[in-house]
Amino acid sequence: MLLQNWLLKLEKICIPLAALIFSLFIFGIFCAAVGANPFEVYGSIYKAAFGSWFSFQNTLIRAAPLMLSSLCTALPAQLGLIIIGNEGAIVIGGLAAVAMGLAIATFPPFAVQSLMAIASIIAGGLWIMAVGALRYYRGVNETISSLLLNYIAIAILNQLVGGLMRDPTSLNKPSTYPILDVNMLGNFPGTRIHYGLIYGIIACLIAYFLIQRTTFGFAVRTVGGNIRAAKIAGLPVGKLTLIICFLAGSCAGLAGMAEVAAVHGRANESLNANYGYSGILVAFIARHNPLAAVFVSILLGGILASGGILQRAHNLPDATVLVFQGLVFLVILYSESLYGRLPFFKPSLRQQPSTNLTTQV
Repeated sequence: MLLQNWLLKLEKICIPLAALIFSLFIFGIFCAAVGANPFEVYGSIYKAAFGSWFSFQNTLIRAAPLMLSSLCTALPAQLGLIIIGNEGAIVIGGLAAVAMGLAIATFPPFAVQSLMAIASIIAGGLWIMAVGALRYYRGVNETISSLLLNYIAIAILNQLVGGLMRDPTSLNKPSTYPILDVNMLGNFPGTRIHYGLIYGIIACLIAYFLIQRTTFGFAVRTVGGNIRAAKIAGLPVGKLTLIICFLAGSCAGLAGMAEVAAVHGRANESLNANYGYSGILVAFIARHNPLAAVFVSILLGGILASGGILQRAHNLPDATVLVFQGLVFLVILYSESLYGRLPFFKPSLRQQPSTNLTTQV
């Protein structure tokens, strides 16, 4: 039994790692096809992501929203739900944070930052909780409804930024009124890394503890394993669905707050920066493990930070990193079919306990 447990853990590490390596191989073929040297491209990605302290700061800045966004997919996955409304929750959370920050701009900075965070948590949580409610009470597919809500959120962003909340001085790029500098999230001393990174790490740690170390998490995993058995056991499936979806959306909403209060200083089209869609990829690579999502977010954040250097050094489109993300996502989805099927990760017959043979005799 001990050997089998170790093999299962090894399988969860080796298969995603092999999928990433295979994705790099395919991406190398793509780079060669468009006239770039794959090895030089890989070198540039590493240089832009981890080659220096300056570049690593860029990586961590991008990793912060990815950690929070990934939980929007990872938490509902514990219930067996596939929710991809991360981008919409980020946008709604960012809008709520800006609205709160402008409404109480004269309050003490700590109070403003706290209330902005609370507003973004509530807004993002309610946004995704609506998906869970539609799924449980009306049988609406959560993947489709959450995807469509992304477009609704972006439409709301465009409408408010271009109308009710627009700053008249923002001519070329319509934006809301700016958050006061004193109310912005600060950076770690001597760096450009904002405190939103702390939000992401703490949220992932809390999510892991909640799912793996509490009776609530056990109930959630039970529902995800067999919803019919969970109902027979008397578990409140509907309540668990709403709570998990609210927590998932609140994490993505907090990512929106971090973006507007630490990076942009206001809400505009830059809030729709595809961190939500990248967070879906992080969740799948990490196999919906909140702790693993921290490290995967740093890896993917480095890849996102390399888009500019690929354009300058290799004449590749800035969207090349999106091609790589798409390849990784497809390979990761395919690798899901390999779990439990590879002989290497199965104990040999001679290592199996002899209880079955004894029973037969």
